[in-house]
Amino acid sequence: MKRIVVIDGQGGGFGRTLIAALRSAGVQEEIIAVGTNSAATSAMLKAGATAGATGENAAVVNAARAEILAGPIGLVMANSMLGECSPAIACAVAESRAQKVLIPVSKCGAWIAGLPEKPLAAYISDAVALILELLKQ
Repeated sequence: MKRIVVIDGQGGGFGRTLIAALRSAGVQEEIIAVGTNSAATSAMLKAGATAGATGENAAVVNAARAEILAGPIGLVMANSMLGECSPAIACAVAESRAQKVLIPVSKCGAWIAGLPEKPLAAYISDAVALILELLKQ
């Protein structure tokens, strides 16, 4: 079984939705929820995460331990997510050996050229399908 780490901030709605969709798709693997704050962690735990941790150090440690790491694209941009994604978190995510599933979110101020504009729910569905494929490898 592969360890999936989902990192989110603010209210944790993004991570909550992703974890709930993974569980609905039948994913039984360990899912570690890492919130940049306790509200985000709590929301992801309620969605079905196996365990949760909060803060910069938790993000750094779990990014290194992940086999699949998922979250908004802002996770690789220092000071994004209204400042919740610290330079240490961005560096840890970027340097992680994990397969990364990063979802474009307009709130992060990053646009990916060549990607069609979709509602967040569609990007979440795409991310779930990609994670399911990565679990087969």
